[in-house]
Amino acid sequence: MKVIFIQDVKGSAKKGELKEVADGYARNMLLKKGLAVEATPENINKLQGQQASAQHKKDVEKQNAEDIKKIIDGKTVTIAAKAGTGSRLFGSVTSAQIAQEIEKQHQCKIDKKKIVLKSDIKAFGTFSAEIRLYTGISASVTIEVIEA
Repeated sequence: MKVIFIQDVKGSAKKGELKEVADGYARNMLLKKGLAVEATPENINKLQGQQASAQHKKDVEKQNAEDIKKIIDGKTVTIAAKAGTGSRLFGSVTSAQIAQEIEKQHQCKIDKKKIVLKSDIKAFGTFSAEIRLYTGISASVTIEVIEA
């Protein structure tokens, strides 16, 4: 019997796979527990629609990442910070602050988790950061920390 898996089943198949399994296994285990549905033409068509939708979503995300890279790659982000004695910052410049400044200065919304700093920013100066926008797509920005 052909079935479409709704959930991952260890040793059998992953979610979304269309697979031929034994009739007893399908009826007594997979269909009964709601792990799979019978592969009717209607269900197969629905699965193909879901796969096409997922692929379209990935394509849109990748294109958005490319567009953001064109805007911010190689740009400088200026961050004003307060400092104590010896030009040491109170705390440090975080990736959340960098994401906020990129949004203000370049009108690009970036998730703070995608910003990778080579080291903590605890002093004034110029630093570099990598922004991993999508798998295989990353941009580099220069961060200039100035006194507020």
